[in-house]
Amino acid sequence: MLDDGSSPAGSAGEEERRGAEARLGPAAGGGPVAGVLLAAGTSSRMGCNKMLFELGGESVLRGAVRRGLAGGLSPLLVVLGHQAERARQELDGLACQVVINPDYDQGITASLKAGVAALPPAAQAAVVLLADMPLVSAEMIAELVRRYRATGAPLVISDYGGVTAPPMLYERGLFGELLQMTAGGCGRQVVKRHRAEAQVLSWPATTLADLDVPEDYARIRDRGGRA
Repeated sequence: MLDDGSSPAGSAGEEERRGAEARLGPAAGGGPVAGVLLAAGTSSRMGCNKMLFELGGESVLRGAVRRGLAGGLSPLLVVLGHQAERARQELDGLACQVVINPDYDQGITASLKAGVAALPPAAQAAVVLLADMPLVSAEMIAELVRRYRATGAPLVISDYGGVTAPPMLYERGLFGELLQMTAGGCGRQVVKRHRAEAQVLSWPATTLADLDVPEDYARIRDRGGRA
């Protein structure tokens, strides 16, 4: 179910400029690149909703959306489920669209499918992100878009010291496969099937950090949200 929560983003800055370049840059894959940000889970291991935790003066969710927009993703679909109305309040003033996943308790694959199903026909590709990876930067997202535009590869994946994890870019031709997934991960089955066709971007292993348990949050918070 798609709920258009679009509204003007904040004032333009350097990140927004880079994002515009990523959107408009010439290339083999010249169509719009959308984003699917997964933020619907129950945070069961954390004990309370980690999307609402504060990092760097803003909530985890708001920071993830802001970086996705600055990275050039348009439209950016934010998949919500657990405490959706409270989470939606964090998006005020950001030019994103909310997708409600009523089956959020069935895991991340259900949320990914909900987001992909809501992508507009004009989207040439989509970057899938996890909202609980606060060290993924706008620059990293924009680089996925640039690599896709430069090569036209159907898949651009992130590698963290040998670990494959989001953000990952899927060309429209793979959307149907994402919708047919039967188990786990952010498109892991599709990545495995098309790995030989993929472009791979390598990032420092420290940026893989996510927020699963309270100790994760304390560690990243104490570092000021930096790797």
